[in-house]
Amino acid sequence: MKKPLTDQHGEVRELTGNDFKAMRNPESVLPDELLDVLPRRGRPKSANPKKQLTIRLSPEVIDFFKSMGKGWQTKINDVLLEHVHSQKTS
Repeated sequence: MKKPLTDQHGEVRELTGNDFKAMRNPESVLPDELLDVLPRRGRPKSANPKKQLTIRLSPEVIDFFKSMGKGWQTKINDVLLEHVHSQKTS
């Protein structure tokens, strides 16, 4: 028999490992109408997500972009996109 989460006074007992194992995702227990109005967690899904890959760049290139601070990887992507677009119009 499962031990109740609260006692007769409404005090919640300490949760055990088995309690955590028995927990379910909100999506599996809440009605869809409620899930539709609750705020979503995390970053929104992109319509055109970037793909992850491994690339080797010279230390000079990496040092140059890292010296620009936060967002240096996005700056590399922007430079490459600019090059791609310039090649398409040539």
